[in-house]
Amino acid sequence: MKEVSRSLKKQRGVFSDKFKELKQYWKNYVFQCFLATLTMFLLLLLLSMEHIVVIASIGSTAFIVFAMPKSITAKPRRVIGGHLIGFFSGSLCAMIPHSSFLWSVVVYSLAVGLSIFLMTIADAEHPPASGTALGIAISGFSLDIAYSLVISIVMLSLFHQLFKPVLKDLV
Repeated sequence: MKEVSRSLKKQRGVFSDKFKELKQYWKNYVFQCFLATLTMFLLLLLLSMEHIVVIASIGSTAFIVFAMPKSITAKPRRVIGGHLIGFFSGSLCAMIPHSSFLWSVVVYSLAVGLSIFLMTIADAEHPPASGTALGIAISGFSLDIAYSLVISIVMLSLFHQLFKPVLKDLV
């Protein structure tokens, strides 16, 4: 019982620290969340719902870029490089014939594993890009999706660079 009590007090301390930080930097929290929302709004206006497989991973990238802007994975080299590697891995794996459920699972898993391997050896690690690999492996190669992906990652990287002086790590 004492351990539970200590654990709760410790958690309360963590929450109170976070609230103190929120109170001190509330403008950053509001501004950066607004910036992420605005960026995603603009991207969603440009993209069609046919690109939904890529949009989900772009949403994860927006979180990293605007909530963790100082993180190594938020750097444009990693955002752009990671997603391009993810697109390449997914496209490559989508070409592997997979008519049964089991083969589909193997191919989709391979797309994720290949993207992780290539990102790590290229020093372009960006976790949401493995989602891009999975999405492309499922939907298949499309120039339309490639254009949408490039527009999205370049736009996110430009916003990141443009607002870098005022962005603060929120996490």
